[in-house]
Amino acid sequence: MSRHRNVSREIKLSHQAKKRFGQNFLVDQNIIADIVRCIRPEAVDTMVEIGPGLGALTRPLLKALDHLHVVEIDRDIIARLHTDYPKDKLTVHEGDALKFDFATLPAPLRIVGNLPYNISSPLLFHFADYALRVTDMHFMLQNEVVERMVAEPSTAAYGRLSVMLQARFYMEKLLDVPPASFRPAPKVDSAIVRMIPLPVDQLLVKDQARFSAIVAAAFGQRRKTLRNTLKAYLNEEDFARLGIDPQLRAENLGVEDFARIANRPV
Repeated sequence: MSRHRNVSREIKLSHQAKKRFGQNFLVDQNIIADIVRCIRPEAVDTMVEIGPGLGALTRPLLKALDHLHVVEIDRDIIARLHTDYPKDKLTVHEGDALKFDFATLPAPLRIVGNLPYNISSPLLFHFADYALRVTDMHFMLQNEVVERMVAEPSTAAYGRLSVMLQARFYMEKLLDVPPASFRPAPKVDSAIVRMIPLPVDQLLVKDQARFSAIVAAAFGQRRKTLRNTLKAYLNEEDFARLGIDPQLRAENLGVEDFARIANRPV
C-alpha cells in the first residue's frame, strides 16, 4: 500500500462534511504522523487547535500534551468533542476562529490546525494580530496559499499576502499533502506551513496600519506601476529619496522596501 493511501479505519466518517464550514477531514495516518512530528508538542505547551473536526490531530496531540484547547464552530462536532474527550484534557471554545480572542489563552501560545480553505487568508491575518503572544503556528492550507505566503519578490505568487505575513513571520513550507489524504477529497493540493513570529528587534514596520494600507494600494492594481498605485503616498521626489524606481510594480519590491515607504516621515 502506498504511503498516501494509508487511510485510518479508526476515523469514523459518519459526520457529513459541511460545505459552508469548508470541511475536509484528514484521514491519512502517515501524513498525520508527519504533521505531529513537525509540530513537536511538549507536555506543558499551551496549544490551541483550530477546527479539530473528527480528531485526526487532536488524538495524537493529546497523547503528548497535558491539555489542549480547540476552537470549533460546528455544533455537531462540538457535541462529539464533549463526548469523546475528558474536560480535564480538552477545553472546547465554541465559535468562529475569526472572532476568537486568542489573548484569553495563556502565552506563550502555539496554534495548529487544518484551516478552512475558503477563509484561510482572513484567518492568517487574524492570527497575525496575536504574533507577540505566539511561539509558533503550524497550518494545513491550500498549497497555492502556502506558495503565496513564502513567495519571493518578482515571482508570480508574490503578493499582498506574502508581504504582510513576511513582515511578521519567518515561514517555511514543510510538507505536501495530496487530495487523497482527505475525506471528502478536495479538488486542490494542500501543504503544511510553519510560521514563527519574528523577534521584536527584527520587525521593520513602525505603523502597521499605514504599512497595510500602502501594501494594499500597491497590489490593488498589480499590473500598474508604483507611480500610479502609490500616488496618494509618494511623489517623484519621495521615490528619488527612497531610491525606488517608480516604474517598478508592487511585485518587484521586497518587504524592506515597503517598510521604508511606510516608515517615511509624513
